[in-house]
Amino acid sequence: MANTVSRTVRPARGSRIAAFGIRPSGTRHPLVAVAMVLPLAVLLAVAFGGWDAVVTQASSVAGLMGR
Repeated sequence: MANTVSRTVRPARGSRIAAFGIRPSGTRHPLVAVAMVLPLAVLLAVAFGGWDAVVTQASSVAGLMGR
């Protein structure tokens, strides 16, 4: 009986996830990944005093990109 319940739940859950535009394959949009990592990166930079290094690296990358 438990096997039939799990079989019926899995497709329903997958269709709900697909309805919201979430990819069930585990891949994530790059902007979502940045939005998840950026607050932690800022917190660590401020906590360990590396804010100047972060600004220097960001300006270097921006210079390489031509901005």
